[in-house]
Amino acid sequence: MAEQNGTFNRIITRRGFVLTTAGMAAGALSASVLGQGKPASQPSKYRLKIGVVGCGGRGTGAAANMLEASEDVEIVALADVFRDRLDGSKQALMGLDQAQASRVSVNEKRCFTGFDAYKELMQTDVDVVILATPPHFRPIHLQEAVKNGKHAFIEKPVAVDPVGAVSVMHTAEEAKKKNLSIVAGTQRRHEHSYLTTLKKLADGAIGKITGGHCYWNQGGLWMNERRQEWSDMEWQLRNWLYFTWLSGDHICEQHVHNIDVMNWVMGGHPIRAVGMGGRQVRTSPAYGNVFDHFAVEYEYPGNVLVTSMCRQIDGCASRVEEVVEGAKGVCTMAPGKGVIEGESPWQFSDENRNPYVQEQADLVQAIVEGKGLNEAKRVAESTLTAIMGRMS
Repeated sequence: MAEQNGTFNRIITRRGFVLTTAGMAAGALSASVLGQGKPASQPSKYRLKIGVVGCGGRGTGAAANMLEASEDVEIVALADVFRDRLDGSKQALMGLDQAQASRVSVNEKRCFTGFDAYKELMQTDVDVVILATPPHFRPIHLQEAVKNGKHAFIEKPVAVDPVGAVSVMHTAEEAKKKNLSIVAGTQRRHEHSYLTTLKKLADGAIGKITGGHCYWNQGGLWMNERRQEWSDMEWQLRNWLYFTWLSGDHICEQHVHNIDVMNWVMGGHPIRAVGMGGRQVRTSPAYGNVFDHFAVEYEYPGNVLVTSMCRQIDGCASRVEEVVEGAKGVCTMAPGKGVIEGESPWQFSDENRNPYVQEQADLVQAIVEGKGLNEAKRVAESTLTAIMGRMS
């Protein structure tokens, strides 16, 4: 059984149900996305310069989401260890629809490669950085961003080990001092269906929370076979999902979404965990050293137990959702879904905006309005919860 140590307990304090954050994001949902409703001839009052650190699929996707979220942003700089990834990202962004592609203005002087590329990018005049490298690098990249006065969108998880997670917490405090905004890639926190459903739970729709379950069970993901010309480091970087030092394993890299929702529901983090996991199918060296399945029981204060399951094995049934049990009913959540069964039955039926775009719209709005929206500590807690499960 793995329990939190003293450092963990000192750094993370239990808090009440996180309605303040939910309320902030819910307000953003009802507000117009920046730039809407202005005459086409009127120049943008705000133009935020965006730099992308990590030009893989998620970094490129987040940049595209940012362009869709607001007409007040432009992509001006790219950084990646590998030049081919940078070029592919630039090409993909230039291939977006004309309105978005016209706001991609990355010249050769703003293309940076190598392990120190992030430092070079952050020495430019960008206002916001998108941090989407493999998770191992995110703590130092966020630290550098805040040091240089940049707002940030940081993908989840924000670390792969406790040291990295604690670093992010310290950086979060530095960002607060500078009134910098940091939004994390836990997009469920910005999704209308989740915000609405969590408000129902907070209002007592299922009574006192007594337990829960969360799942991310699916088939396998991409894998890059090693090439003869690649060094050990290049192979691992290009195949980063399958090395714990880079990804944190899939319980951190992917299942953290569901774990984050359970922390949200419980209003804090678990105090202990017991679990199991292993490699049942993905046993080839091509899959590095990660597991292909985990099952963890988390104990939250008050002896509230949450079962966590995640799996990446082809040919098995898929299940990606969170289930919350209460004294008066049961609630099931998934992207675009919220269902309550029991004494007060209810089902989410509103329009559900794209949460990947909404999180970027919320970030832009916070920056323009000087709100200092800072999600770094919260996502670090959820990352630590996932690490706790892996270590157990």
